[in-house]
Amino acid sequence: MFGIGDLFWIIFFAIAMQPFLRQKFLEIARQKAIEQIEKKRGSRVILLVHRQEKMSFFGFPLMRYIDINDSEEVIRAIHLTDKDVPIDIILHTPGGLVLASLQIALAIKKHPAKVTAFIPHYAMSGGTLIALACDEIVMDEHAVLGPVDPQIGEYPAASILRAVKRKPLEHIDDKTLILADVAEMALKQMKENLKLILNDRYPEEKITELAEVLSQGYFTHDYPITYEKALELGLPVSKDMPIEIYQLMKLFPQPTTTTSSVEYIPLPKKGKP
Repeated sequence: MFGIGDLFWIIFFAIAMQPFLRQKFLEIARQKAIEQIEKKRGSRVILLVHRQEKMSFFGFPLMRYIDINDSEEVIRAIHLTDKDVPIDIILHTPGGLVLASLQIALAIKKHPAKVTAFIPHYAMSGGTLIALACDEIVMDEHAVLGPVDPQIGEYPAASILRAVKRKPLEHIDDKTLILADVAEMALKQMKENLKLILNDRYPEEKITELAEVLSQGYFTHDYPITYEKALELGLPVSKDMPIEIYQLMKLFPQPTTTTSSVEYIPLPKKGKP
């Protein structure tokens, strides 16, 4: 017979397993949603989604960015895709490592079939770099992209150079001069990489213009490039976001430890006929 102690351990085990089981159910639901989109569009769907989720055994949230593991996985998915199969990559990310983002962008650019980037909410920095390598960028009308100017530590590379130019050389310490040297190289490299990604997508003059504006520190790194701004820049954007993409994003919930700051009845609201 079960005693009080046995019942306690059963309840404890059930509570401890709850985050793990919830995560597994979410993963199964995501796979089904991806399969439905692939079947409808005849494409390979790749998700690059970074947000907090209760991933650990005790439910501690983890924040992720684009890293080498991401680039390895995306490139592996591209290798598993026939050359005549379109790719749909869904981006929801604040950015991350330049190296990893660039690897993904170059792999996407080399894929012979059409590649479409879907941005339901935001794809900043490295996420924008990846989107720029795609043939088409589908944005929600409220979604945003961002500049791809390099960052040196906690400072924008362009700002480091501007600060150095405003002071006499004898008043600048060696560390700052070294940072300025690295910043100058980083800006040059990013501009050349962006030209490589944009090559064959636009006329040469447009490529030079976009590479300059997006990578050389004309905006703050978190500057929101809206759908309207993207159109103004001449990017290949549209607002034809499939409803299935929004439904898929619902399967990436943001965990909350307190009451949600946003609350509404999750049903369509229609006006009077």
